[in-house]
Amino acid sequence: MIRIIWAILLLFLLMIYLGSCSKHDNGAPAEKIFINGHIVTMDEKNPEVEAMAVGKGKILLCGTTAKLKQTFPDAQVFDLKRTTVMPGIIESHGHLLSLGQSFLELNLEGVKNPDQAVEMVRQHTAETPAGEWIIGWGWDEGAWAKKYPDNKALSDISPHHPVCLKGLHGFACWVNDKALEIAGITANTPNPPNGEILKDKKTGRPSGILTNKAQDLVFKHIPPLSHSQVERALELAIDECLANGLTTIHEARTTSRMLRALRSLKEKKKLKARIYVMLDVIDKELVDIAFKKGPEIDPAHMLTIRCIKVFVDGALGSRGAALIEPYSDAPDTKGVIVTPEEELYAITVQSLKSGFHVATHAIGDLANRITLNTYRRAIKNVPEVKDHRLRLEHAQVVVLEDIPKFAPLGIVLSMQPPHCTSDMPWAETRVGAHRIKGAYAWRSFLNTSIHLTLNSDFPGETLNPFYGMYAAETRQTPDGKPGGGWYSQQCLKRKEVLKAYTIEAAYSGFEERTKGKIKPGMLADFIILSDNILTISSKVLLDLRVEKTYMNGNLVYTRTEKN
Repeated sequence: MIRIIWAILLLFLLMIYLGSCSKHDNGAPAEKIFINGHIVTMDEKNPEVEAMAVGKGKILLCGTTAKLKQTFPDAQVFDLKRTTVMPGIIESHGHLLSLGQSFLELNLEGVKNPDQAVEMVRQHTAETPAGEWIIGWGWDEGAWAKKYPDNKALSDISPHHPVCLKGLHGFACWVNDKALEIAGITANTPNPPNGEILKDKKTGRPSGILTNKAQDLVFKHIPPLSHSQVERALELAIDECLANGLTTIHEARTTSRMLRALRSLKEKKKLKARIYVMLDVIDKELVDIAFKKGPEIDPAHMLTIRCIKVFVDGALGSRGAALIEPYSDAPDTKGVIVTPEEELYAITVQSLKSGFHVATHAIGDLANRITLNTYRRAIKNVPEVKDHRLRLEHAQVVVLEDIPKFAPLGIVLSMQPPHCTSDMPWAETRVGAHRIKGAYAWRSFLNTSIHLTLNSDFPGETLNPFYGMYAAETRQTPDGKPGGGWYSQQCLKRKEVLKAYTIEAAYSGFEERTKGKIKPGMLADFIILSDNILTISSKVLLDLRVEKTYMNGNLVYTRTEKN
């Protein structure tokens, strides 16, 4: 009799257990189960599984195929056929509108010299009505900085069209005489603060190259995109992100018009990826409104506004990065400070008190020291904020003795491996042998136990995350140069790199409880890959492809022969 009672009791408990397992903790049943896979979860307690269940946009359960089929008998079944799955990659520093515009503008990315660019403009001029602006993007102002071109050829082939060709990294533009005329730039025009109008040393004639803030002299005359054009550009950019496995994008310089378009896309249910917004501090009205309203944490995790973006200096390629000592290849300059220390301090304090964190662009060693000191002061003087996660964007050149000082403050470091492999042909010439040891120093920083997230800063670099991973592991160009890697002591290991693109990227936006891992309770954002990301060589990373991208457990991208 006792045995019968025990048997009934055990059966009753088993039924309760199976019933609870077949539902999410909010009572939602599994809608789909993905079985027979190699699922890289990024969860240290359960790093690799073969099956997972999805319901109501979240991961419900991870385990074996047999267990999930038994637990969720009514769910739709997807056979992964041993393909590798990983969490959706979080692009923690990108520029969506710039990327989208690059699809709408003359694309100069990859042009080797000014002659190629001029020929592309010549062809485009023939198709464009006279008087209309010709806008291009993508020539490498860093690689061309040793000898920037003048605009004679550009002006000769396009005398009736204003032409503005924006640099790859956004810190220089190349314009023709018609554009200079419209902007009122002459030999007598002085340099604006934090910018330079390059001029012929003999005649004083503007050469057509404008760097840093001098670009605004021309930009303000270019007709702005309409609201529908901004929406279209953002949609094109997001589609490209999803094709590369990026399910969340930290939009690193959001203005009012961009935010309006993002809100509109969300309202129309056309926002396909999750966006974490960094408000551009230059848009003062937008930031003032945000400070009054406070952060906007989207319960659906589609559009979150919680960060303020500030620039302290310019770029290394255009010699706008602020250095403590003069540039090694230009001893008459130390770069430019765009935001003085006291202004950065005021912004940081107000941001913290208003519930925001700050992401500060700092490339040169002086800019990084200013940011370090400012953050230290702000943290001390706003003690009520216990979890500030102040971000340092780029940190390309840092004094060696400063590197250990960031982690104890809880600063989050955001770095871009592709910048290293793009800049290495000329970086040491620019900053010298003594400073290069603290340049692109991922390993040195990681050894201090800092929170390190890696990203691309697209469209200045390719948004393909697997190229970024390759660059982080090898510090080599795609053809394997230099042999052994450039300052290879700074290379990272595969698991460190994967963590930086997922877990740490989520942490950098206060989203580690919902993103970055495949585990119960997390958002069901994941990607299916063409190969095993844990075992393939660094070289094979360059050939790795995203086969499918899922958001909320729903398919949003499938690779075809065309893409």
